[in-house]
Amino acid sequence: MSMNRWQFLLLLPSSVLAVRSVLAGGTDLPAIQRAVIAHHARLVHAAYEDSRVAAELLQRAVADFLSAPSAGRLATARQAWIAARVPYLQTEVCRFYDGPIEQVEAHVNAWPMDEAYIDYIVGEPRAGVIHAVKEFPQLTKELLLSLNEKEGEKNISVGFHAIEFLLWGQDTNPRGPGNRPWQDYDSAKATAAESSVARRREYLRLTCELLVGHLRQVEQAWAPERTDNFRAQFVTQTPVQSLTLILKGAGTLAGPELSGERLTVAYETKEQEDEHSCFSDNTHHDFIYDALGLENVWLGRYRRTSGEVISGPGLRDLLQRVDASLAEKLTAQSAAGVAAARAIPAPFDQAILGPDTAPGRQAVKHAIATFRAQSDLFAKAGAALGLKLRF
Repeated sequence: MSMNRWQFLLLLPSSVLAVRSVLAGGTDLPAIQRAVIAHHARLVHAAYEDSRVAAELLQRAVADFLSAPSAGRLATARQAWIAARVPYLQTEVCRFYDGPIEQVEAHVNAWPMDEAYIDYIVGEPRAGVIHAVKEFPQLTKELLLSLNEKEGEKNISVGFHAIEFLLWGQDTNPRGPGNRPWQDYDSAKATAAESSVARRREYLRLTCELLVGHLRQVEQAWAPERTDNFRAQFVTQTPVQSLTLILKGAGTLAGPELSGERLTVAYETKEQEDEHSCFSDNTHHDFIYDALGLENVWLGRYRRTSGEVISGPGLRDLLQRVDASLAEKLTAQSAAGVAAARAIPAPFDQAILGPDTAPGRQAVKHAIATFRAQSDLFAKAGAALGLKLRF
């Protein structure tokens, strides 16, 4: 039986109705602020839910690989890792303001890492925790967490990039990613308790389990059905507080993090170790999805892993009512950020090499300037909205 328009509206959540009213221009500025904040929380939860689901698919692919190691199953696990990065990277715009992710981020996406802290590298066949049987006779989640950044920020033992290294191995190929042999996980070789193969298998299993658990924790902190989590506070505190957090996260990711830490440092040093995903050569995608995350928050939209597009009032809708010209500039600059990220040639560790006139280095330099300009515009947007920001 079909419903008429009014019957349909009665079935819609009140928050959705409020959003439609705001977009129709029928409410005042405080109502628009509240609608933007509520919709932002919805987007963030969806992205973290997608991240958790993708990490679970990675975990299953790894379990399948470990059950019967082969080149094909290792390739499938690697693809699952790359796929898991897509939603997660789009959540990084929600970092840098002491939100739920900051409680576990060092265990999720810490980098750069000293790969010899975990496993063998060229010239050090017995390196890392995996081979330190006497020092660490039993591998546990608690042990791996305790070792993370224990004696330095590059001593990364868990998270996306630890899993990346365990799947790809050290990248010694200038034309492509690492190529760890699947035989590193061949259970036929794991005939003794001290076997590095057995320990490597367990290490990979544990890090995947930890990643899923940490992402589930952050997802629950943004879950809409709870009244005792971060989201509940985020949508009920003063609009100034929440809008400040949103813009601080966006401005910091675009400026100090993307333009600075992830691009400028690598541009200046020309070192492979300074790229974000150096084992898989996936760094160019890191930039693209970070840039998309910035644009998502600005426009108020997010394309889920399923293909569903969630859209509603974003920061643009709010700023348009205060400074339409500035809003237009930021819309253009957000699109420019995505384009600049896409223009960086892969692999990134080769794009940063050569003279400053080389196409790769020019593309990286352009991205640096583009993200810096985007960060500056976020700061101006904050000022226009009466917010005190520091990136």
